[in-house]
Amino acid sequence: STTLSQCRQNYSAECEEAVNGQINMEFRAFYAYEAMVVHFRRDDVALENFAKYFQESANEEKEHAELFIKFQNQRGGRVQLRAIPVPEKTEFKNGLEAVEHALKLEKDVNQSLLDLHKAA
Repeated sequence: STTLSQCRQNYSAECEEAVNGQINMEFRAFYAYEAMVVHFRRDDVALENFAKYFQESANEEKEHAELFIKFQNQRGGRVQLRAIPVPEKTEFKNGLEAVEHALKLEKDVNQSLLDLHKAA
């Protein structure tokens, strides 16, 4: 059974759920960027600078997830880790296609943040 934290105050279940959704979104972005890193480090692709760029993006998304986890715990919420779906795209024709995919991903994460802001 889930007990409420003693430090929880003025923190709605809706906000807690929205933060858990954002944690999942950040991990999904992390996972998608990791797929890009794997692609660009393949021996038949071998574009190391693209791999490095997307590795930095992956690390940033993971840090964001960790910050939201820390926030959730500080507010007395309960972190509910969810399944992370397989990235929708794992192979790219070229760097441009990957960067365009990354832009879409960033827009999705940003929209999720805007939705979280509304819930808070």
